[in-house]
Amino acid sequence: MHKDIATPIRTQEILKKYGFAFKKSLGQNFLIDTNILRRIVDHAELTEESGAIEIGPGIGALTEQLAKRSKKVTAFEIDQRLLPILKDTLSPYDNVTVILEDILKANVAKVIDEEFAGIDDVMVVANLPYYVTTPIILKLLTENLPIRGLVVMLQKEVADRIAAKPGTKEYGSLSIAIQYYTEAETVMIVPKTVFMPQPNVDSAVIRLVKRAKPIVEVKDEDFFFTVTRSSFAQRRKTILNNLTSQLPDGKSKKDQILKALEQTGIDPTRRGETLSIAEFGRLSDELLLHFK
Repeated sequence: MHKDIATPIRTQEILKKYGFAFKKSLGQNFLIDTNILRRIVDHAELTEESGAIEIGPGIGALTEQLAKRSKKVTAFEIDQRLLPILKDTLSPYDNVTVILEDILKANVAKVIDEEFAGIDDVMVVANLPYYVTTPIILKLLTENLPIRGLVVMLQKEVADRIAAKPGTKEYGSLSIAIQYYTEAETVMIVPKTVFMPQPNVDSAVIRLVKRAKPIVEVKDEDFFFTVTRSSFAQRRKTILNNLTSQLPDGKSKKDQILKALEQTGIDPTRRGETLSIAEFGRLSDELLLHFK
């Protein structure tokens, strides 16, 4: 029985053996607590017939736990220096593929097609590099990939914003963008002490399960997201003021914006953070008549 990768001693040994130095620019923080890794994998609810996509496998600590619990693991790694290390640490597992590519530039649909042929259940499970968390999650959701969802570790503050409910100070256009596609919940809080090197912030694991169809039906998705982003441009401003200053030609169409708010029964003096996703859906469909 080989030793788990995710212990402080084993991590130190591996880093020393390869003379590996962390790159701050890549947001490298490796997990050194096997129990936490196992709990992350638990939340993904994988079976022996599942496929797992990992992003930033590091030295393979999470990869190893995924390999034990799924049929196939495909990991995207951007740091070439980690490839020989992963080849070594993951040598006991024949169900892991590591791809040297930036997930943000990758054709993920093609990879899923090739790597997970015959596998119907695919989950993304990753300890995401903090500096690109949001673009990665949004890419994976907007590309309409055949995945069940994501279980990812990120900064606690970002997790709070993703899972936020209307009327809270964390709720914003990011909450809406992600909850539009998924049901989002924070499933664990992870202290900074279980990482090497220790980050400056606490982390959280968030589970995003894709909805069968988006939470609201809108006539124009891009415009819907433009409206939600515009509504939070300056949080202290009313929805009317934000939309007037942010939408294209908003200033000259203030009367139309006011009319759209009245038509949808939304008080123009409310702030964006008080509107539910359903209200934003109705509002964007109404505004579309005047802006397209």
